Amino acid sequence: MKAAMNPAPLPGLAVLEQTPIILEKIVSLASEDQLHWKPSMERWSISEVLAHLADVEVAGFRERIERMVQEEMPQLAMYDQDAQYKAGRYTGGKAREHLKVFCHERDRSVSWLRYMPESIAGRKGQHQAFGPITVAQLMNEWAFHDLGHIRQITELLRARAFYPGMGPFQKVYSVKP
Repeated sequence: MKAAMNPAPLPGLAVLEQTPIILEKIVSLASEDQLHWKPSMERWSISEVLAHLADVEVAGFRERIERMVQEEMPQLAMYDQDAQYKAGRYTGGKAREHLKVFCHERDRSVSWLRYMPESIAGRKGQHQAFGPITVAQLMNEWAFHDLGHIRQITELLRARAFYPGMGPFQKVYSVKP
């Protein structure tokens, strides 16, 4: 028997469904140089952001929710993106490959979440840094996280692709890639 699709989706699910589409559109506009450009050594490139999204999709979000659904109040370790970056997890590879991995993993996440009952929203886990959290809170954080990185990627692209050629119009804009 096939499970019915969830009529009352979890918070943020609509954003999670649209993020890959938005990112594919943005990335399709960018050159390799633009995808790998870093505004400074301390900042991430579009490629590095995409690598992060692919990594955190599983370790930071889906696996946590899976555990919260399957276990009673599981212990949830911190996800340290800075440590992952310093370990080189985001620095290698090509942006379009990172996007492909992210889209594949996001499809897996959304396909699973669509069939979860709304009642899982109240399931809890014990986050190492934040204490008790619910699936609903993590879903909201997931959508917020997506939108923040969409904004970051867009800002990186506009700063590299268009700002340098704007001439005198640069005076009326501020870029913070």
